[in-house]
Amino acid sequence: MSKSNILFIINPISGGKDKLKIPALIDANLDRSKFNANYSFTEYIGHASEIAEEAANKNFDIIVAVGGDGTINEIGTKVMQQNKILGILPFGSGNGLSRFLKIPMNTAKAIKVINDCNVRVIDTARFNDKCFFNMAGMGFDAHISSVFAGNKSRGLSGYLKLGFQEMLNYKPQVYHIYIDGKEYIRKAFVVSVANSSQYGNNAHIAPNASITDGLLDVCIIKEFPIYKIPVLAYHMLNASADQSDMVEIIQGKEIRINRMSNDAIHIDGEPFFMGKEIEVSIAPLSLNIITPDYES
Repeated sequence: MSKSNILFIINPISGGKDKLKIPALIDANLDRSKFNANYSFTEYIGHASEIAEEAANKNFDIIVAVGGDGTINEIGTKVMQQNKILGILPFGSGNGLSRFLKIPMNTAKAIKVINDCNVRVIDTARFNDKCFFNMAGMGFDAHISSVFAGNKSRGLSGYLKLGFQEMLNYKPQVYHIYIDGKEYIRKAFVVSVANSSQYGNNAHIAPNASITDGLLDVCIIKEFPIYKIPVLAYHMLNASADQSDMVEIIQGKEIRINRMSNDAIHIDGEPFFMGKEIEVSIAPLSLNIITPDYES
């Protein structure tokens, strides 16, 4: 049986975790009867995308993102374009897509998932000209992503600390949201477009989201008093945000969002800047990805 060529692209800074020992850990757990393994470390923002594109052109069958949702986005975009197979070893701050796919956070167990090589095809989406696989959005979460990107205190605790600091001064905005031709005008704290159910760290904003239904979940977090933050957190951590009066979820395929000004957005947790009008669309069953053998 011929072996598959597999490349592990390792982001050395994602999640604030040391990854210098990752190649040795992979060597100890990867099934060498199935795979010819190679490794590459990223050196700057956008490098993972460059490496993935080059690898796809060099006939690597499987390209594995070793990092978080942002690293997965860079690599997955090129994997999808070249119709290759994406693997994931979760090493990010939140690991939203990995958790949703039930990829183990334990690295040795995640490597075993790659050994089993169960390939599924999942939906992907676009936020204007940028692909996303897990979650994209605007409002307070995009603002925090922008602030958080320059902060050295990565991880959930750092994110929460910054969140509380910034929340005191953040003002909700009015959004005109068009979903499959119907207009919704909402004053919102956050507008997130979800492919999977969660931001990361098991904080679920779209509990009923599916990565294979050809639909996106537009999640609107309404303006709310600050004392209700624990209630919202409870619903998100218990995958019951759809039961909260602070959250409205509308499913659709073709989405346009008009906002008051050019501002921050996030794509799979990474901050970007876009204009007043955002076009969102879904590409059903467009990415080959290795997951545990289950259905979602």
